[in-house]
Amino acid sequence: MSLRHLMAEVRGREKALTVYAPAGDGVVTAVREYFSSQHVAIEHEPTEDALRAVLADADGTQLASVDAPALRELASRDLHKVGDEAPYSPLLEHLDHTTFTSYDRRQMTMASREIEDRAWRANSGQLHTGFQRLSNVRKERDTYEQLAACDLSVHVYGVPDAELGDTSFAVHAPESDELAVSWFVLYDGGTDRAQSSALLAEERADGGFYGFWTYDPALVQRALEAVTGYQQPA
Repeated sequence: MSLRHLMAEVRGREKALTVYAPAGDGVVTAVREYFSSQHVAIEHEPTEDALRAVLADADGTQLASVDAPALRELASRDLHKVGDEAPYSPLLEHLDHTTFTSYDRRQMTMASREIEDRAWRANSGQLHTGFQRLSNVRKERDTYEQLAACDLSVHVYGVPDAELGDTSFAVHAPESDELAVSWFVLYDGGTDRAQSSALLAEERADGGFYGFWTYDPALVQRALEAVTGYQQPA
């Protein structure tokens, strides 16, 4: 499976959260902002009945529902700091494994740093990073030399538009249109699969990056398998 096919499959899993609320109710806007980077479509169904929200998967099967107090509390909180026993937990337990995002370069860099730092702290396992072009590796070379100096197996990927010379990390540089537009950072978790994480996105004509960020070990493994086809010497 290619990287693009994997991204298309993840996008096909998109869930829908239907918010039943009166027209003009501010909770709808708050919910949209709250889930702006989540892999979920927000739909508003105007109603004069009690405020509620229903989550359904791609085929329409209802997964969870919450009432007005839970929905308003959810919309007022930070997605990454919620409690497991919160009244809106039935929604989050279906949404916290995979996100489908539109990021600019700054956001992509910040997300990449988080995964690189996770690998650095774990100090074991494999880290695979796609730079689109090898010339992009130059400004990150010191960081990746440091990562490769610990007990990580470090691999970088990019179409061959520059020579890197001798490196302490593995370099893979096949000619590939897909690789040229793909930015990814994949970490297998080392000795603890629960630490595995992946960021995978494709650059579009508008300059944005569209893809997913996940901590699901099974999905991370599939992403790792997808990049093995690029593992040839520069």
